[in-house]
Amino acid sequence: MSEDPRRQAPAAARNREPILAALREILPRRGLVLEIASGTGEHAAHFAAALPELVFQPSDPDPDLRASIDAWAAGMPNVRPAIALDASAGGWPVGAADAVLCINMIHIAPWEAALGLFRGTAALLPPGGPLVLYGPYRRGGRHTAPSNAAFDDDLRRRNPAWGVRALEAVAEAAGREGFGPPEVTEMPANNLLLAFRAGHRGAG
Repeated sequence: MSEDPRRQAPAAARNREPILAALREILPRRGLVLEIASGTGEHAAHFAAALPELVFQPSDPDPDLRASIDAWAAGMPNVRPAIALDASAGGWPVGAADAVLCINMIHIAPWEAALGLFRGTAALLPPGGPLVLYGPYRRGGRHTAPSNAAFDDDLRRRNPAWGVRALEAVAEAAGREGFGPPEVTEMPANNLLLAFRAGHRGAG
């Protein structure tokens, strides 16, 4: 018997319902949702099952994770096969999207990945299209909880280029690519969900 390629992330089981509740208020009724850094694929499969009129395009640079994504989404008509995509690189293999979703990436990646995320997404979305980010953030120069401060310390020990990002710096970087200020939703476990809206192409 071959090994099951599906990987599991405990956090995904905990946060998928609160994230889904927020997405219902933000995502368009129909269209293509590009997910950046889909990880195990549990989120994409869960959201696609709950939002059958949307088509989800998962992505991840890791081939083992792409196999996990495809296994979780096997047989789902509104989930496309996972594609290789590095947010920090140019030349994304997607021509357009109606929304972009990125969960728990920018703190476990160099800052260049966040900059690339905004740059690449701005080229894909129509005016007003949402870019949704989820994860921990600092606000006003402070962590929102002691657990986030400890998490930040751990991330930076593992890789000095990682770390919990400042909400203000993230919003500024998005604004340089024509996005408006984020709608901020407080989420369980001291996380935030940020919804940016794309400006007209060439804005800024």
